[in-house]
This record gives sequence, C-alpha cells and structure tokens, in this order.
Amino acid sequence: MDLTTERHDNVLSIGVRGRLDWSNSDTFKDAIKDTIEETDRAVIMDFAELDFIGSAGLRVVLLAAKSLFERDAKLLLCSLSDPVREVFRVTGFERLLPIHETPAEARASLDR
Repeated sequence: MDLTTERHDNVLSIGVRGRLDWSNSDTFKDAIKDTIEETDRAVIMDFAELDFIGSAGLRVVLLAAKSLFERDAKLLLCSLSDPVREVFRVTGFERLLPIHETPAEARASLDR
C-alpha cells in the first residue's frame, strides 16, 4: 500500500494504491493520523488505484470518518473500482460514507 497526499484550501486529498488489509491497516491508520491536520475541513480518499480493501481497512476508514465527524469535518471517498465498490455495498458502508465518482465531484460537493 502506498499513499500520496495533497492539500488545497484546507482539504486533504489522500490517494491510496495497492491493497489495504490486516497486514498494513495499522500503517494506514498511523499515516492518516499523522497527515490529517486540525485545520483540514475535509479529507478526500481517492481509491482509484486501490485494488482490494478488507475488513481491517474498512475499520480504519470508519475510524477516520468518526474522528473527522467529531470535529465537524468530513470524509469523502471517490474513484472506487468495481471490486472495492462492491465491498462498500455489501458491508453497507456506501450508506454511511459519501462516495463520489471523481475527486472533482467530491471537492464540488463540499461547496454545496
């Protein structure tokens, strides 16, 4: 799993590449925790290059969403591949978290 980050106007974009499962979920959690700043009003996780997400990865995503929600910030997901989208559908996470087709759509939703 590799991460890329970019920040613009207090919106942090995190690109996730590879697999996200039990073997690297702690690393993912620590990286997110270290990267998110108090001034970030939203975090967009771009899963365009995410090949697989397991239950441990879903847990980290949910923890990040909860942490952001507690300080009135948002977590948005975008660019889910069909297999990753299916995991979010089957687990019900698609009803819990906003999912957008593209990073641009996710960013635009913040201005509504």
